[in-house]
Amino acid sequence: MTARPAPTRPGARLDHLVIAARTLEEGRAWLEGRLRCPLEPGGEHELFGTHNALLSLGPDAYLEVIAVNPHAPAPGRPRWFGLDTPDMQRRLSHGPALIHWVAGVPHLPAGPDVLALSRGANRWTLTVPADGHLPGGGPHPSLICWETPPPPTRLPDRGVRLGTLHLGTPDPDALRAALDTLNFIGEVEVQRGPQPELRAVLTTPGGPVEL
Repeated sequence: MTARPAPTRPGARLDHLVIAARTLEEGRAWLEGRLRCPLEPGGEHELFGTHNALLSLGPDAYLEVIAVNPHAPAPGRPRWFGLDTPDMQRRLSHGPALIHWVAGVPHLPAGPDVLALSRGANRWTLTVPADGHLPGGGPHPSLICWETPPPPTRLPDRGVRLGTLHLGTPDPDALRAALDTLNFIGEVEVQRGPQPELRAVLTTPGGPVEL
């Protein structure tokens, strides 16, 4: 799946990439070392007991590094992005990883998995399954609708851009159908693979970097 012409109705676009780590310090050091540029402080997510750091990917997208906040009380529900699961904890024991992506939509109807969330002055709604699992194991996007200006409007531009997002899944037809339903506009490549997998190629002032 490649970039498409502008649609006649509003479509979904890539909002941000999600990199998870055992600790925010570990994730931040790992990514800054690979990209050779600093991340910006994010904030805390009280509902999920997590915190993050951010990096602009241009005027319309960004990247977040997220981890469990050791200073926050345990949440009353499973954390998002599967951070509580043994499988994710084993995966992150080998180092930070690109685990998910989030697509921005112009509106998000109310539903059992749609949560109204905030971080500081930021307000948004996001799809989060009740058990916290990653949709489709990660390649299927979560959906976000911003009620306040999104982070890229305030983040400094470090010259990092997303080239292509590669999405591997055992059922590529289902993922393509889901993106078609969203009228997704953007540069993603859906591939068949034995297990869910995400790979992003970023362009940076120092050259391409693959995550």
